[in-house]
Amino acid sequence: MINFIFKRLFYGFLVLVGVVSIVFFLFNVLPGDPARMMLGQRADSASVAAINKDLGRDQTIGIQFLNYLNDLSPVSFHKRNDAESFWYFNPEKYSSARPLFRLGNQWVMVVKPPYLRRSYQNARPVTEILNEAFPKTALLAVVSVSIALFFGLILGILSAIYKDSWFDKITLVVSSSGMSLPSFFAAILFAWLFAFVLAPYTGLSMFGSLYSVDDFGRGEFINLKNLILPAIVLGIRPLAIVVELTRSSLIDVMSQDYIRTAKAKGLSPIRILMKHSLRNAMNPVITAISGWLASLMAGAVFVEYVFDWKGIGVAIVDALNKYDLPVVMGAVMLISVMLVIINILVDIIYAYLDPRIRL
Repeated sequence: MINFIFKRLFYGFLVLVGVVSIVFFLFNVLPGDPARMMLGQRADSASVAAINKDLGRDQTIGIQFLNYLNDLSPVSFHKRNDAESFWYFNPEKYSSARPLFRLGNQWVMVVKPPYLRRSYQNARPVTEILNEAFPKTALLAVVSVSIALFFGLILGILSAIYKDSWFDKITLVVSSSGMSLPSFFAAILFAWLFAFVLAPYTGLSMFGSLYSVDDFGRGEFINLKNLILPAIVLGIRPLAIVVELTRSSLIDVMSQDYIRTAKAKGLSPIRILMKHSLRNAMNPVITAISGWLASLMAGAVFVEYVFDWKGIGVAIVDALNKYDLPVVMGAVMLISVMLVIINILVDIIYAYLDPRIRL
């Protein structure tokens, strides 16, 4: 099992190296001058040159890439005394860095969190911007997937047990409708329904207070009532998929010979379901739900935008509108790390549920 985990970690590292390379070269060949964007179109050439030097854009693309890898790496190498050098260790720039030991008279090895550069628009560290947005996206994603998993498993199990009954047929119709409903349309539909249609009839009740344009998601603390509608909207499609996968996989498992043998031995239906059937039917469900969790962690752009939920999705849209490439690059890197981590965890869960996968 340890070798299995180390292999997955190594593969995940290779994926991240590929993502870093693609992201860097893709965004650095795009047209546009960040210095002009930061200073304005009327900036003088000396100021533009100074900004480009500070950003390292006066170096060759190869040197810029090496410096980008150096900034992302938790262990990096810098010059100690040459403040004019492209590799200078600036304590203000690397505020959380800690020198480990010197390498000769000029270089020093440093341990630090990954440095994602600064925003072109407001010069704020990208890490600080993402730290503000990510917890809201993570909360929304976890709540949405939890709703989908909890209700999806219950409905899927009941549909499999009562196959071809009226309950099964209604559940299939509802789940098919949920899978065919795009999230961006569902977000607009729910916002219109609860904010305008039902508001005159509900007054100050729960439905009338769910959606607020003035302070929705903008307070210093997250108001949990503002989480209800976006979480339900995001949970509709994964819930429908969990229902379908649980039902089909459980029906297939319950028709196997070892289930009939367990019934012949006199085991209780609950024990057969929980210990033998459901565990072996969970692999496709875990695959689906992990994919949805990873995609929601990436930022449900339309839903966050409609409900004004200030998460990663809204940060990416704002950065793209302003051509703020460091924020976009940092967000893409964060999303990639989350995808790799979730996939590794899913592989470990697979290996636990089915020991054959370790081989």
